[in-house]
Amino acid sequence: MTAGVLPAQGLRQLIASGALSATPDIRTDQIQPASLDLRLGPVAYRVRASFLAGHGRTVRDRLAEFTMHEVRLDSGAVLEKNCVYVIPLAERLSLPPGVTAVANAKSSSGRLDLLTRTITDGGTEFDRIPDGYTGPLYAEVCPRSFSVLVREGQRLNQIRFRQGQAVLSDTDLAALHAQEPLVSGEAVISEGLGFSVDLRPRAGTLVGYRAKPHTGVVDLDRIGHYPARDFWEELHSDDGQIILDPGAFYILVSREAVTIPPDYAAEMAPYLAMVGEFRVHYAGFFDPGFGHAAAGGAGSRGVLEVRCHEAPFVLEHGQVVGRLVYERMSERPETLYGAGIASNYQGQGLKLAKQFRTT
Repeated sequence: MTAGVLPAQGLRQLIASGALSATPDIRTDQIQPASLDLRLGPVAYRVRASFLAGHGRTVRDRLAEFTMHEVRLDSGAVLEKNCVYVIPLAERLSLPPGVTAVANAKSSSGRLDLLTRTITDGGTEFDRIPDGYTGPLYAEVCPRSFSVLVREGQRLNQIRFRQGQAVLSDTDLAALHAQEPLVSGEAVISEGLGFSVDLRPRAGTLVGYRAKPHTGVVDLDRIGHYPARDFWEELHSDDGQIILDPGAFYILVSREAVTIPPDYAAEMAPYLAMVGEFRVHYAGFFDPGFGHAAAGGAGSRGVLEVRCHEAPFVLEHGQVVGRLVYERMSERPETLYGAGIASNYQGQGLKLAKQFRTT
């Protein structure tokens, strides 16, 4: 098998071999161009604190220590803001040697400020699964801004598989950009492709949104249902800067339009902590074809999920806030992001999660 991120057809091979299985069986619409959507099981465990299983221990062992009560998800239940839940997922792994996995929140989870991470038996870090792992998968979910109504079978996170080393060096990334521009404007390449925040929109003064502190519940199944004004404050700027408040959550947008060519995938990584008292991004997977002409795109800007930490911080237009790490695909996917599949964010600009409407 060629080194790289496994495409949709590679995921089907993992399913056929039993390396990737589930109860109930994996659905065709879970398979994305370079990742698999993971489904919530029928029960959530409200726990006292976030945890990792640790060497030689199972998540079930730790649940016995930390569980406060169980919540049934069969007919829907509310996960309350600032509470931590561990939810067994429908999928399980039996990874062959040389195949590793990395998980991440789906875009809509990140835009809802749902801290969603994957944990495993024996795991010593979130979202990273070593080759040879055999066992169940669990989602740790902590709603940070809004309480949410969830149901069994919903998909809050996703998993990507890779064979061997696939990350492009800065030299390779520069060569790829010279061959096929990856970003509008000048490319800032340093341990990935840097991107900056847009606080000078071409029209108007709306630069982002800040989550309101006291809101109702968001039912994840209600698409385009909630008026944005009930959950979000608009952020306007006419001088190219905003001040981030500690503890607040923001939706902003990158200044650059980015492209992911069909033979590559990318993951958004936070920028160095030294640049400011904030964190950018929960959701980090960019699939092959995102923003690419072959998939009906013309460059798509990256939505930035920003949380400020200890001190108020002035964020200015054009400030570099994150980077995209590009990886090779092991082969071109059968289907690209946005090309004939339900891709909610192709061609996006500043955009809230799909549950909200701004008109």
